[in-house]
Amino acid sequence: MQTKDDIVRRILAALERGAHIDPVLYPLEVSAAADGAVTLSGEVPAIANKRRAVAAATEVEGVRAVIDRLRIPPAVEAGDGAIRDAACKWISRDVDFFNCTLRVLSSGRLEVLRDASVDPSGAIDIAVEGGVITLSGHVISLSHKRLAGVLAWWARGCRDVDNALEIRPPEEDNDEEVVEAMRLVLETDPLVHAEQIAVGSRDFVITLKGVVSSEDERQRAELDAWYLHGVRAVINEIEVR
Repeated sequence: MQTKDDIVRRILAALERGAHIDPVLYPLEVSAAADGAVTLSGEVPAIANKRRAVAAATEVEGVRAVIDRLRIPPAVEAGDGAIRDAACKWISRDVDFFNCTLRVLSSGRLEVLRDASVDPSGAIDIAVEGGVITLSGHVISLSHKRLAGVLAWWARGCRDVDNALEIRPPEEDNDEEVVEAMRLVLETDPLVHAEQIAVGSRDFVITLKGVVSSEDERQRAELDAWYLHGVRAVINEIEVR
């Protein structure tokens, strides 16, 4: 019978092999509970490593659930207030959230930014602590939940997004839903030409195809896919011409 220490050792090996995380440069903390729940903590190089780490840990025998507390280094350092303001701007200005009530947690108090109690399509609470953005409340679809999460990731200084938005009424998640959300994100991203990119998904692994004019745009589209809530992996087959 394998012990918790056995599970931790196997996870650390899986992280180095499957998530391409150098344990010397990025020492991670892995803890395992008796019920098979595993917590990953520490800093990883990028969002792709973060997603791959969770996927690799999930596949280790004896792991029942993975609690993701991995963070990524921000491209630009910013305080929690600035990160919160940036996330609020991205979400509040997006047409898909015009009928959502928006509130922010500031100095321990919830402040209403926009009251959409008439003809409401959801309510989103935004909080930031230690560079981690938490989204709570509810929205009307999985696509809205995923789009809100990506918009939060776009906030300068963000180190992680905890997307705890509920769906009302509940929806069953599937690959078609992932594709729909990914197309919505690409259409929203001002740095990407969405019409030039085809999106596919199988078992929550996104494949991107098409032709773009620069490597920056190619990488931006891939980042958007990694940011999408629930995505296990991304295959980027976009060409640059």
